[in-house]
Amino acid sequence: MSEKDALRRRIYAVEFAAWELHLFLDTHPNNNEAAAKLEEYRMRAEKLRKEFEEKYGPIGETTQNTSRWAWISDPWPWEKEAN
Repeated sequence: MSEKDALRRRIYAVEFAAWELHLFLDTHPNNNEAAAKLEEYRMRAEKLRKEFEEKYGPIGETTQNTSRWAWISDPWPWEKEAN
């Protein structure tokens, strides 16, 4: 697995954990420990997304501080193989 794929998997894992904590808090709104953990995971996901974007470019179409059309300026997968 490439470094890029490994980083993307870490991002997805942290985002999944944050989503699960969010759902838990829907039924346990007074659980301060879970709320603190959710904030920790959100900050960790933000840090990982920033690291990914600095190395590899936008991770999604709604990435902040990028043009909506930034993805179109990169080579398409078949163009990378041709070079």
